[in-house]
Amino acid sequence: MPLVPMRQILDEAAKGGYGVGAFNVNNMEQIQAIMQAANDTNSPVIIQASRGALKYSKMIYLKKLMEAAAEEFPQIPVSMHLDHGNSLESCKEAIALGFTSVMMDGSLASDGKTPNTYEQNVDITRQVVEYAHPLGVTVEGELGCLGGIEDGHGAGLTADEVDEHLTDPAQTEDFVAKTGLDALAVAIGTSHGAYKSGRKDPKTGEMLPPTLAMDRVHEIHKRLPNCHMVMHGSSSVPKELVDIINQYGGSMPNTFGIAVDQIQDGIKHGVRKVNVDTDSRLAITGAIRKVFMESPEKFDPRDYLKPAREAAYDVYVARMNAFGQAGHAGDYTAITLEDAKSFYK
Repeated sequence: MPLVPMRQILDEAAKGGYGVGAFNVNNMEQIQAIMQAANDTNSPVIIQASRGALKYSKMIYLKKLMEAAAEEFPQIPVSMHLDHGNSLESCKEAIALGFTSVMMDGSLASDGKTPNTYEQNVDITRQVVEYAHPLGVTVEGELGCLGGIEDGHGAGLTADEVDEHLTDPAQTEDFVAKTGLDALAVAIGTSHGAYKSGRKDPKTGEMLPPTLAMDRVHEIHKRLPNCHMVMHGSSSVPKELVDIINQYGGSMPNTFGIAVDQIQDGIKHGVRKVNVDTDSRLAITGAIRKVFMESPEKFDPRDYLKPAREAAYDVYVARMNAFGQAGHAGDYTAITLEDAKSFYK
C-alpha cells in the first residue's frame, strides 16, 4: 500500500470515534517499532518527522525508510507527516519528497520562536493549503502557541505566557474558513518535552502536573463538529520510564506528562490526531542506559538498539490501544494522493 493522505485517516477516525497516534521518528528503529506495533494491533498510524529530525536523518534516508515500512506492511494505512513546518518552502520540500501531509505552524514566525499575529498565521497557512491541496496533500495548521521547545522549534513560553496564547474558540471558525485546512492543532496548555509544568504546590513546593483547558476543546467541537483537532505535546511521560532512566545514571527530576484519560476526553470531543514523541524517547533512553550499566563490556550497537526498539514498541502498542485506533486498519480501502486531488476539487 502506498503512503496515504492523512485526511483519509482522520476522516475515518472521526467516523469511528477514535484518535490516531502521530509518532515522531528520527531513525530506523523507531519506524520499525511503530510499524510492528501498528501491524500487531491492526492500527492505522501517522508517522511524522520534525525539521530537526529531517536534518539529523537527512530527508532522503527517512523517505526510503518510510517507503520500506509501507512495503513491509501493505495492509496498514500509514501517512507520512511533516511536523512543525515553518514556511511554505519547508512544506514544499517535504511534499516533493513524498510526504502525504504537512503542518504549517503559522502560529510562529519562520524562526520558529516568535509568535505571529493572527493575520500572519491565516495568510501563511492559506498559502500552504493552496499549494498542497491540488497535489492531494493534507494540511494541518495551528491556532494559539504551545509551550515548550521541540527540536529548536517553539516560543519557550512560561506557564503564564502559555495561558495568554491558548486557542480562542471564538476565532476557530474564522480561521478554518479562511485557511481551508484539514486539521487544527489547538493550544490548551500542553507543552513539548518531559517538563510540561511550571506549576508548584504553594505549600510544599512540589511540582504539579499541567492544567489543561479541556473546556476549549469541548467548545471548539460544539462550534466545529466536523473539524479534526490535534493535540500536540501529548506524551504521558510515564513515571516508570523516567525511573528506569534515573536508576541507570540519568537525572530527570520533576517530569510531568498528560494523563491518558485527558487525551481520551479530547478524543470524545473531536481530537483525531494525538502527537507523541517524548514517551518513546524515554523508553529508548532507559533501555540503552540499562544495557550500558549492566553490561559495560557491550559495544555492538545491536546489543542496545534492539532492547531500545522493543521498549519503544511497548509504548506504541499502549498508545494505539488507549487512543482507540487499534483494530481499525482494515475498516477502509486506502486512497492515494492522486485520489485525494478530486476530493479537494
